[in-house]
Amino acid sequence: MPGDKSISHRSIMLGALAVGETRVTGLLEGEDVLSTAAAMRAMGATITRDEDGMWHVHGVGVGGLLQPQQALDMGNSGTSTRLLMGLVASHPITATFIGDASLSKRPMGRVIDPLSTMGAEFTASPGGRLPLTLRGISPAVPIEYRLPVASAQVKSAILLAGLNTPGITTVIEPIPTRDHSERMLRGFGAELTVEIAADGARVIRVRGEAELKPQTITVPGDPSSAAFFVIAALLVEGSDLVVENVGLNPTRAALFDVLRLMGGSIEELDRRDVGGEPVADLRVRHSALTGIAVDPAVVPSMVDEFPVLFVAAALAKGRTVTTGLEELRVKESDRISAMHAALSLAGATVTETEDGLIIDGTGGDPLPGTPEGQAVVTHLDHRIAMALAVAGLASRQGIEVDDTRPIATSFPVFESLLAQVSGA
Repeated sequence: MPGDKSISHRSIMLGALAVGETRVTGLLEGEDVLSTAAAMRAMGATITRDEDGMWHVHGVGVGGLLQPQQALDMGNSGTSTRLLMGLVASHPITATFIGDASLSKRPMGRVIDPLSTMGAEFTASPGGRLPLTLRGISPAVPIEYRLPVASAQVKSAILLAGLNTPGITTVIEPIPTRDHSERMLRGFGAELTVEIAADGARVIRVRGEAELKPQTITVPGDPSSAAFFVIAALLVEGSDLVVENVGLNPTRAALFDVLRLMGGSIEELDRRDVGGEPVADLRVRHSALTGIAVDPAVVPSMVDEFPVLFVAAALAKGRTVTTGLEELRVKESDRISAMHAALSLAGATVTETEDGLIIDGTGGDPLPGTPEGQAVVTHLDHRIAMALAVAGLASRQGIEVDDTRPIATSFPVFESLLAQVSGA
């Protein structure tokens, strides 16, 4: 599997804030991560890549980011945008963030609000969208902020802003989200603590004016990328596939537990620890899946995997009910309505609700596929495109996808790899 996208972003950013050389292997070289690298170069870091795939990041130190000379182009990457807004907010520089048509529709208000409280100033397009100009401040004001919505990006933006803020910056997380930022900040030497409050919330504190030490990082494989091959193997008759080097951080790997509850055969081989992150190879065999009601409590730890889970549900026996998915409406596309329309066009029985989908599966029979001359609409969303490619493998006449170019944002070799394992 290609390197984990979340960890790849953070390794570049934190390497750029350390003093000295950070070395990274296994970095995801998709367009989103390259947008992060270009932005950090624009703010003073020296970032190079060897022919063997080793990346070298020479950092400028916390507080050392330089004024970028041109707008920072985030492409399609919401993670790059929100995390970099956090970094810039506590530096005395001004940066303008721009992005593609899809990213420019995504609201940034949930990050603007806490960073404004810390003292940063924003001039955004209507609705808190890009293009957006941020005027950072130093020293910024440390805050205690309770997340109103479960979001690892908002949490990470505040913690990154806190690195160059005097005193203690605190984030209270009522519902746990992916914890790569906390793990990696500690690894780079930041003074960070996590406590569980009486109400079960996670209380994360970081001490500012940190001195980060360069690291050697091996990026584990991306579980969100692995999800497409795991579900393809579960659905296609006769499949027996080993998906290697899959990161199984418990704040990211809920999909595999949900698939096991549905009857999926997913076996962990050679479980190991890579750079503080649990990793294993997954052996997946074709399985008869059964529909379930997915517990909304797992949403934060598999939020990006729902489009392809909807595909698995469409071929399961019985009804799958998903709720608590409001966050999917403000991703690269409205993933609830996009998957409802796409799966319906391909012949699945799908009902859209305010916060999820209800899917009545085929019981293992292939989907009919898209009618001749009609293509499903991906809305420039890489995960929609990949999910529908998997659905196409489990259909009678195939599924025509309107545009696969956005797949390059997270998984450039997806199509060739899928063709290789499916014999297409």
